[in-house]
Amino acid sequence: MKLKLTQILVFCFFAFTACQKPAEKETTPTETQTVSQEEGLNPMQEELDFFGITNKDHLSAASKRALKWPKLSNKWFGEFQVHDLKGDLAYEEGVVRRDPSALIKVDGKYFVWYSKSVGKTDGFAGDIENDKVFPWDRCDIWYATSEDGWTWKEEGMAVGRGEKGAYDDRSVFTTEIMVHDGMYYLVYQTVSGPYNVRVKNQVGLAWSDSPRGPWTKSEAPILSPADNGVWKGTEQNRFMVEKKGDFDSHKVHDPCIIPYNGKFYLYYKGEQMGEEVTFGGRQIRHGVAIADNPKGPYVKSPYNPISNSGHEICVWKQDGGIGALITTDGPEKNTVQLSPDGINFEIVASIPGAPHAIGLNRELNTGEPFDIFGWGMTHQYMSYDYQYIRRFEGKRKTTHVGRGESGSEKSSDEE
Repeated sequence: MKLKLTQILVFCFFAFTACQKPAEKETTPTETQTVSQEEGLNPMQEELDFFGITNKDHLSAASKRALKWPKLSNKWFGEFQVHDLKGDLAYEEGVVRRDPSALIKVDGKYFVWYSKSVGKTDGFAGDIENDKVFPWDRCDIWYATSEDGWTWKEEGMAVGRGEKGAYDDRSVFTTEIMVHDGMYYLVYQTVSGPYNVRVKNQVGLAWSDSPRGPWTKSEAPILSPADNGVWKGTEQNRFMVEKKGDFDSHKVHDPCIIPYNGKFYLYYKGEQMGEEVTFGGRQIRHGVAIADNPKGPYVKSPYNPISNSGHEICVWKQDGGIGALITTDGPEKNTVQLSPDGINFEIVASIPGAPHAIGLNRELNTGEPFDIFGWGMTHQYMSYDYQYIRRFEGKRKTTHVGRGESGSEKSSDEE
């Protein structure tokens, strides 16, 4: 049967329209959820104003993150200046002084402990049995005192390397001080020889009833790297692994013990076998081990790692919990983080330009935000071979004004 042209056209029209998606019904904002509601957000108008958000129904990923941030303040935001010291801690050619401990004050004098070695760094290309592979290789722990925090007198060695064959026979370095019940405890890194690129360092402890010593060293390390990574081959290459293992499968560094909640929290930096460089830099994370006694045994927390970033450990008691300054490496570097329980840390501020290897002045730990950063110690590279100890001073930064502009704080920054 033949169809007329008009019938064919009508058939095609209905076939075409049947295949089309039905027009969506127009809705009003009250008939559907807003983007902010779908994200579990209910921003107030003042929040939208603060973050400069034009329309809460059209939120970018950045705006969603901003609205989920904790309540922002500038209590932990600040800036730092660094100054040379006088006396024996001024720069000395041919001598390495680095990684200062926290400062304590005893009988009117400040005390600080630090790593000390002499001579240039040779690296791993030569005779690693006799050469110096890092600035912190072949170190002993020394200490100095000061009445004003500016002019320092080097008092001598506190803790030296062990006898050949001991776990600390190559180097003892990067120390921290803890005072508890009238006793003084130095916790520090140790390396046994030969110092090759796959060596696994450990953590040692020494104690005394006086900040001037003498010090009694632990016969065995109190903390060691995880033993669940597998090197690939025998070549001296720390990036070649069959299995990376835990975050601290290669090294445990920068130890610091804090008496907390009736126990002792040993915070440390972990380096992983086969460490990689990610979008935040080196893969460096922090962990904690906990003991009932200052001398241990220390048991690593099952929640490790407790940070995604960091380098040298810088921790203190804060608001019933623990504060941490996270610097140098990782996606959360250059931040202040607080934890209510010593394990679960949240970012509370970004800190630009924080000094390296901070030794806090624990006399300043009043509990008020940023007071702990009032002044303390740091180290600086004069060259890769030689470092020296300097003084830092921190100051809260509350406003940003141009030169000549009125404001509560003057700044030379002008946009």
